[in-house]
Amino acid sequence: MRPEWWQRRNPWVGRVVRTVLILGFVLGVTTSASHWQHGAHPLTLAGYAWLAATVLTLLVVHRFPLTVFLLTVTSAYLYYASAFPGGPVIIVPTIALFMLTRLRGPLTAGITGAAVLIAGYTAFFIRRGALEITAGSGLALVWIAAVIGVGTAVRYQWAAVQARREQATEHRHRMAEQERLRIAREVHDVVAHSLAMINVQAGVAAHVADRRPEQAKEALLNIKEASASALKDLRATLAVLRSGEDKAPAPSLAHLNELVCHVEAAGLDIRVQGGPGELPAPVDGAAYRILQESLTNVVRHAEAATTVDVRFERRAGALRMTVRDDGRTTAEPTPGHGLRGMCERAAALGGQVTAGVVAGGFEVRAELPVEGEA
Repeated sequence: MRPEWWQRRNPWVGRVVRTVLILGFVLGVTTSASHWQHGAHPLTLAGYAWLAATVLTLLVVHRFPLTVFLLTVTSAYLYYASAFPGGPVIIVPTIALFMLTRLRGPLTAGITGAAVLIAGYTAFFIRRGALEITAGSGLALVWIAAVIGVGTAVRYQWAAVQARREQATEHRHRMAEQERLRIAREVHDVVAHSLAMINVQAGVAAHVADRRPEQAKEALLNIKEASASALKDLRATLAVLRSGEDKAPAPSLAHLNELVCHVEAAGLDIRVQGGPGELPAPVDGAAYRILQESLTNVVRHAEAATTVDVRFERRAGALRMTVRDDGRTTAEPTPGHGLRGMCERAAALGGQVTAGVVAGGFEVRAELPVEGEA
């Protein structure tokens, strides 16, 4: 991870280091070779400058790969045609051709390489007055083909690596977004349900405080219990955010009676039919949150509601849950965070939630698949 960060922050450092190493290699080997090559002029200051200028063009090969390749191959050809001693300057256009292939693709590199070969043969013909197919000609063709082949392989490998990195980054962003939505749903469900109960009980306490102090005291105790439960769940959810580990207690229909008692304390009569049975943890948690949000909506929005019917059915590999109240609701609800949250929870498991006005009230219907059942 650190080398990639360093390379992004300091791209020129690597380029300069590579170029200096290549320059040292070319000058060192050429200097050594000049002592063993008979008939060649010694490598003078002009020769050193020529080789250095050829190598230093690699500093901008990432910006101008085509131009650098043409310059270096021309410079190398003219150098070998001069009286200076031979050396490994050929590696400079080799690197430039490799970079041209990697950055611009094999088609551009192939066309350019072919043009360079034709230009070289033409110059050879003009110089010698006859066109001869020598071993050097065949070697040049093989050299260009090999460099383009290697460059193409590296280009595709690099593209595959980049694609995997982009997919991994996208996956991390998607997982982070899903986790953010999950936490948002959890906080909403905990806070909305508890505050709805507290609001109702506070209204009751304020209404009967003077005439029936005992009932007001009971409402205040219910507020204390609801707020304590909300704080406990909220602390557990925040602990998950701080630690990054899913250690929060999972919601479950095993706490159905506790949820029913909270809602009944708000003055509603809850009638439960059937039972959810044994459920996988994800289905159990989603069903509990959907039921909790449905009952919260009854407390907050159902006008003059007195009774809520909750029905569980297990059939065809699914849990079907219906929550119906007898409130005087005439208009379809505007989808808010609660309804969206219920639909998202069900959709994440491959199920669905529908909600709407029915004769005599409002009904929420949830169907969640249960794996392993037919």
